[in-house]
Amino acid sequence: MKYSINEFLYFLKNEKRLSNKTIESYKNDLEQYRKFLEQYRKIKTFEMIEKQDIEAYLSSLKRRDCAKSTIARKLTAIKGYHKYLLIEYPKDVEKDVALNVAHPKKEERLPTVLEEDEMILMLDSIQGDDPITIRNKAMMEVLYAGGLRVSELVGLKLENLHIKMAYITVLGKGRKERVVPIGEEACNALKNYLINARIKLVKFPTDYVFLNYQGGCLSRISVFKYLKKLALDNGISKEISPHTIRHSYATHMLKHGTDIRFIQELLGHESIKTTQIYTHLDTENLKKVYNECHPLAKRRK
Repeated sequence: MKYSINEFLYFLKNEKRLSNKTIESYKNDLEQYRKFLEQYRKIKTFEMIEKQDIEAYLSSLKRRDCAKSTIARKLTAIKGYHKYLLIEYPKDVEKDVALNVAHPKKEERLPTVLEEDEMILMLDSIQGDDPITIRNKAMMEVLYAGGLRVSELVGLKLENLHIKMAYITVLGKGRKERVVPIGEEACNALKNYLINARIKLVKFPTDYVFLNYQGGCLSRISVFKYLKKLALDNGISKEISPHTIRHSYATHMLKHGTDIRFIQELLGHESIKTTQIYTHLDTENLKKVYNECHPLAKRRK
């Protein structure tokens, strides 16, 4: 069995061209799998493995409180290994015993969302008349006003701005363009940036809207670092990222009665299922308000 695992790893490296890191992960996962089968199922060769042996191994991982994501990763390695055995050893292996072993369901983790007053606090705290502060103000206003992905924000070009009509055009996933309305605050911040700050940051011809100190396109990492600092400076301890602003935008829109399908269009989601996570967030918010306000809920705390 050990020999066939090494063959499989060689196949992944030389035929599939997987990275060394991925190969090492497969190696560790399959070695643990082999040791379990030998020690607890008395299996010495791959021909002896049955579906129930794989399920027994997965059950042992659950009992050890392994995360579902970890179990899913290990099962991916196991499935790949058994598929390889079926192809390479057709005389010894009649079927892929791992084929119908189900992956564990992913844990639904609700994203972090800022409260409306936290979002406004951060935006209002950006004060100053130097070019970088003016840029940061415009950048944050647009990020929240449009619910943009950070890649969409830093990828904005001058031709995407339609300030007089209060909208921008965004190039999203799959290079699909969508129209995103932005409010008065974002429009004013953008005008101030374009007139009083961007012209001072430009070092060479460029169409990108948001520029760094060197006059080049602002990076996603720069936005992430700035946002982290902005949150900490305002006493917000939540673990946030630019995508948190996008989550907050959608949640706040839903809270104020925006139709879920309109939010889907604004965010550029292919499927309504992706957008529906915000209904869960809104439900959590309703529960929180109920527990804080209903007399019986308060009494039972």
